Amino acid sequence: MLAKQLSVFIENRQGRLGEVLEVLKKNDVNILSLSLADTTEYGLLRLIVNQPEQGKEVLAKNGFSTMLTDILVIKITHKVGSLQKFLEILASNGVNIEYMYGLSIDGEEASVVLKASDNENACKIISDIGIDTLSNEQIKNF
Repeated sequence: MLAKQLSVFIENRQGRLGEVLEVLKKNDVNILSLSLADTTEYGLLRLIVNQPEQGKEVLAKNGFSTMLTDILVIKITHKVGSLQKFLEILASNGVNIEYMYGLSIDGEEASVVLKASDNENACKIISDIGIDTLSNEQIKNF
């Protein structure tokens, strides 16, 4: 099951990240997880939010360049080696991980956000091995 990630391109300058967060706050868009990668001039802010479409809309209205990306939110048990075992299964089935970052939403299980080279194939593999994924509908309830 795919979910949506909100991505925002921001200038790498003091206060710009705060401006993004302020727009989201004023519009009741809750951030559940984020990842920020930078270059010399720009940053790429990846967000899992409770209302991705609304987040995209309000940020665009405030002059931010945004996009929505299909991603997978995978629930992984808190057990040594469980993430590594999961990644081995994907790799053995020809699925490459483009990026990944953590998400903590229920305190009992670990979750990761990942973008795969083939999200649809990754979904099938994940379903076949019995690992749970979360949709935007499920995420917005946290």
